[in-house]
Amino acid sequence: MLVGVSLSSLKEGRWYEHVVRFALGGAATVATGLIARGFGPALGGLFLALPAIFCASATLISSHEIRRKREAGVVGVRRGQQAAALDAAGAALGSLGMLAFAVCFLLLVRHSVALAFVTASGAWLAVSVCAWWTRQHCRAALRRRAAESSRAGRARIPPSTKSYSHAGAPRR
Repeated sequence: MLVGVSLSSLKEGRWYEHVVRFALGGAATVATGLIARGFGPALGGLFLALPAIFCASATLISSHEIRRKREAGVVGVRRGQQAAALDAAGAALGSLGMLAFAVCFLLLVRHSVALAFVTASGAWLAVSVCAWWTRQHCRAALRRRAAESSRAGRARIPPSTKSYSHAGAPRR
């Protein structure tokens, strides 16, 4: 799988969907600031990890996939759920990178803010890419294993033991 950027998805979105994303992100930022102001930066920092735009993104991704499938003449609800789930997996992997950023920054900020920021950004990038790479390779290995076991299973079934459905096609 190649990583790339596609701006074509921006055309699919309607103007109000972008407004919703912007409003949710802004509201989360304001809420985090108010929490930090009222209860201190330690508690406010916990809310910085809030995936402010994720909720809106997941629903928008799902609705876009459903709309695409509907235009093609298919129901597509399952496809919308799968697309949102894939986005959630990416957010989870990104949160590992965010954790690495926070830990590095916490450990280095007393020495130098600039050094802490640069090092923490590198840690975020390295951990996020490694998490993505690991997920891709684990999924590929699982697919290979499943394909091999299904091929081996088909090879072991003698033709006389196959059962047939009412339509006459083999059923296993």
